[in-house]
Parts: sequence; structure tokens; C-alpha cells
Amino acid sequence: MPLTRSLSMGSLSGLPLWDQEELPVEDLLLFEVAWEVTNKVGGIYTVIQTKAKVTVDEWGENFFMIGPYYEHNFKTQVEQCDPPNAAIKAALESIKNNGCQVHFGRWLIEGTPYVILFDIGAAAWNLDRWKGDLWNTCSIGLPYHDREANDSLILGSLVAWFFKELQDKPNVIAHFHEWQAGVGLVLIRSRKLPMATVFTTHATLLGRYFLDVLSSSTSVFADVVTPNGLNVKKFSAMHEFQNLHSMNKLKIQEFVRGHFYGHLDFNLEKTLFFFIAGRYEFSNKGADVFLEALSRLNYLLRVHKSDVTVVVFFIMPAKTNNFNVESLKGQAVRKQLWDTAQSVKEKFGKRLYEALLRGEIPDMNKILDRDDFTIMKRAIYATQRHTLPPVTTHNMLDDSTDPILSNVRRIGLFNSRSDRVKIVFHPEFLSSTSPLLPMDYEEFIRGCHLGVFPSYYEPWGYTPGECTVMGIPSVTTNLSGFGCFMEEHISDPSAYGIYIVDRRFRSAEDSCNQLTQFMFSFCQQSRRQRIIQRNRTERLSDLLDWRYLARFYIHARHLALCRAFPERFKMDSLNQGFRYPRPPSVPPSPSASLHSTPHHSDTEDEDDHEPYDEDEEAERDRLNIKAPFTLGAVPEGKKKQPSDYGN
Repeated sequence: MPLTRSLSMGSLSGLPLWDQEELPVEDLLLFEVAWEVTNKVGGIYTVIQTKAKVTVDEWGENFFMIGPYYEHNFKTQVEQCDPPNAAIKAALESIKNNGCQVHFGRWLIEGTPYVILFDIGAAAWNLDRWKGDLWNTCSIGLPYHDREANDSLILGSLVAWFFKELQDKPNVIAHFHEWQAGVGLVLIRSRKLPMATVFTTHATLLGRYFLDVLSSSTSVFADVVTPNGLNVKKFSAMHEFQNLHSMNKLKIQEFVRGHFYGHLDFNLEKTLFFFIAGRYEFSNKGADVFLEALSRLNYLLRVHKSDVTVVVFFIMPAKTNNFNVESLKGQAVRKQLWDTAQSVKEKFGKRLYEALLRGEIPDMNKILDRDDFTIMKRAIYATQRHTLPPVTTHNMLDDSTDPILSNVRRIGLFNSRSDRVKIVFHPEFLSSTSPLLPMDYEEFIRGCHLGVFPSYYEPWGYTPGECTVMGIPSVTTNLSGFGCFMEEHISDPSAYGIYIVDRRFRSAEDSCNQLTQFMFSFCQQSRRQRIIQRNRTERLSDLLDWRYLARFYIHARHLALCRAFPERFKMDSLNQGFRYPRPPSVPPSPSASLHSTPHHSDTEDEDDHEPYDEDEEAERDRLNIKAPFTLGAVPEGKKKQPSDYGN
């Protein structure tokens, strides 16, 4: 049974620890406003959806989320109910009585927070008047045909109207996420409504501009950096998440058997699965550097005659019209072979059983008849293939100009027999109902060995964080919020399965070499070393738990209350900041584990059985982090630094 690990207060020594009782929650109302409430668009949805549980635990019935109404989302995600708060009910009724539509209910996610959803289309008849209000109060005009800006103005105007109806009610905190919700904040401040406000930019370009506007016009400054967290589920025994890795790895292996039929001349037990996933932003997500590094990794594995094969998945949605025939055929051939093998096995077992009952040792040359051999030969002939396994699983609409496929052609990774690196481009998000790869995203992550996210721009980066909480090592960069966070708080990130590529101070060539070294070093690890590393990676999940990181939001709300209502709320220093404490230096070994030996998954016990020596394993890890050679030349007279070996 999954168990939640108890909060380790010792690891929070750098944070101001406020008890909930310090804030009179019963006399306050907290609202979070975001375009992504019940409306999945991007990473902001993940932030507010995963954070809801800890916020509801803190605020109870006094926490509400506000967003746009979409009929399909409301019917499938929200349980309609009446507002429990009389003041809120009266405010919503007033808006309805003036010709606008608003819906209330519980969002059916963990924590089941209350949601207030405004119907943008039903209020669009007010657009011209609200554009005039925005211009008269802020001198901000909106383009006529900009649907996104117009919808944001409608939502913001409805939100400001709602909060105006709540005047003279319990003190209100309104937390706005990103520029799409920020219009409401501008109107609230310009109308001088008596309430505490918080604005969070999730580091989008427009969000940063919006913060600049607020800073110059309303004396608002960036006070708190709020790292993004996840709801972390812990297991009662460490080996349980390792077993999940093994179970889901088998599912990926089944896909590989079908996709590479006729060319399956590599050992699946020595095959590693790497992946990159996210929006199809070829350069921002680092897919360009990743592909170049894969080409170099392929060269290194071939030169060193490695018996390791790497299958790399690109999970990025692109324009397609369907699965391609060759991919579907591969899975059909695999299933046919499986059915044939099961049929022959059943006949073989029955005849063997009957022979043993008669007290005979069967003649193994006669236990299968001619028909059985014919069936097996036909199955083998069906696996013959005169083309290479496809690089992509779908028919691409822009095949000739697609960035990933164009670069695959440039580097020549076409899944040939001699390649030690194979490419599978899956241009749509994963689904457990897919006829090709029937897995959801979480299952797929758990089945892989390494996530690679060498982003050139990533305000936070949820993908490596998701890998971390599932115990899967990942590659990130120091141009991502996640990479900088881990670099600051972990003494030796790479020893804990967080490989940080330097894209800030190194050239593109050096960054590519460093990424290649990380992947090559990972390929050189033994299975035992990977098990130990996954244990260490999974232990970092505490750093990403909302039960820790929600405290940054607590601090922001407390600060907003102190500034809005200084006579009621006090802090020792309104402008004091804080940072998550850097843990003491930990050697790259399992010494911090709750157990003295690494936990193996049920299917990973065929490794060598030498006695486990912790110091010896630690030294092996140190050597494994440092690659045996460098791709880039070091100038004469320059002493080799650890960074020259790819960290």
C-alpha cells in the first residue's frame, strides 16, 4: 500500500516556520485566479492542480479557485453545488442578475477545492465597455482581433466585479497566476479595493512584462520565488517503486519488440530507454542539442564496442493524420508471434505431461509434429523486413520540414543494425488506450531509465521533477528553474541522478559534449549501480513535495496581508527573503538510505552476487561520474578541472 512519508522538519531549518494558527483562517477568504483552473493548457495547470490539496488542508472551506467556464470541462471535472459562504453566494447572484453566467462547484481533483467559473462567451457583450474602462483607468488598449487578450479582459473584468461585490466582507486574499488572470489584479488595484493581492508570473515573456508594469505603476516588486512542487506518494518499502520500474519497462520492451521486428538483433536486457517529452519547442526544449549528442553517443558506443543499446523516445505532439502502417504492422506481427508461441507451447506442454504420466522421457525430436514446425516457420518468415524500422510512429503532415526528422536525416540515425542508438519519434502524448504504446505518461516514465531535458529556456521544468519523484534519473540544465534549484540545494546532483548540463557559461559545442559524456557515463553503469542511483534519486523527492514548497506560498500570502492590513498582521521584516537550506555534504553513496543495502526489483536479481560494500560502491559511483576521457580538447597549460570531464 502506498504510504505518505511524514514531514521531516529538520530539513526545513532555513524556512520561517509559521503555524496555521498564526493566521485567522476562519476570518479570511483565499482565492486563486488562473486561466488553467479546470482547463489544462500547460504547466500552470499542473501547479494549481497539484497544489490544491495542501491549500485545502490549510484553508478548508475558505479556499476558492476562479477560472473560465468550458462546458466540457465542467461536465467532466466539476461536481456542481451551492456556495457554502453566504457572501460569495450573494456576489455570484448579483452577477447573474446582471446578465452574466457563472458556475460553482467542486473540482474533482485531490483536495476537491471549490471553483468559481465565469462564462466568457456569455459576458462578451460587455467587451467594448470593459475595453473603455481599461483604457480610461490604465491607458491600456487591446487589439480588436486578439481573441486571447479579449478573453483575458473579460475574465479579469468579471473577477474584479466579483471582488467588488465582496466589499465589507471578511478580509480577502486574491492570488493571480500569470498575465491571463492579471487584468483582474490591475482593475482591483486601480479601483483601490481593500484586499490583499499576490501575483505570480510563471516566467513567461508576457508575465515578466506584466510584472514590470505592476512594479512601475503600483509599487509591486518580486518578493518571493515560489518553486513548483508535486504531490509525492511514498511507498512503505523502497523496492516497491523499483518493481514498478521493472513492470513498466517490460511494457516498453514489448513495444520495442514490435517496432523493431526483423531488426531485433540487440539484447533487450542490455537496452536502455531514454526519453524527452513536452511541448514541441525544438530549440527551447533542447531537442537540437539532444539529437546532436545522440549522434556522438552512437559513435562512442560503436567505437568502444559496447553491448549496450539505447532506444530514445521523443514524446512531442506534432501535426499528424494517423499512425503509420509500418508501426501498426510491427505490433500486429509481434502479437501474431506471441500467439503462435503460446499455441505451440500449449501443445508441447500437453504432450510432455502425457508422456510423463506414462512414465516415459519423451523424444524431444518427436514431441512437436510437422504442422508445429510449419506454423513456426511461417511466423519466422512473417518477421522478415526489407526496410529499416521507422523513426516516427505516425504519418507526419510536414515530414520534409519537421525539425526532429530533418535533424535525424542530418545525423543519419535511421535505426540501422549498426546503430547503437535507435530513435522513436512519437508525435502525440501517450495514452493507455493507444494501439501502439498503451501506457499513460506516469507508467512510461517509470519504465524508462533516463529522462533528458537539455532546455535552453525553461522557467521551472516539471518533466525532470516528475522523473525525480518516480526515482528515474534525469538530465536538466542550469538555464531551467529546476536545474538551478537542484544545483543550489544538492551538494552533488549527478550522484543523485540529476545531471545538470551547463548551457549558461559554456558554448553550444561544449554543452553538447557535456551532455554526451553524461549519457555515455550512464550507459557504462552496471545494473546494480543504476538500482542504487534510482534509490538516491527517489530520496530527492522530498525536496519537491508541496508539503515543503507550499511554505513559499504561505510566506507570500502572509506578506500580502501585512502590506494590505498592517494594523492586523505583522511580520518581523516585511522584505526578508529566505532560501531552502543547502543540505550537508553527502557522499554519493546509499549511506543516507533507510536501508544498508540497495533494494533490487524482483526481475533484476541476475546481477553478480558479490557482497555489497558501501564504501566500494561509493568509490565506483565517483569514478562513474567522471568520464574516462573528454570529447573536447583542453588548451595547453590548462589543468583539467572536474568540469572538463562532464561533471
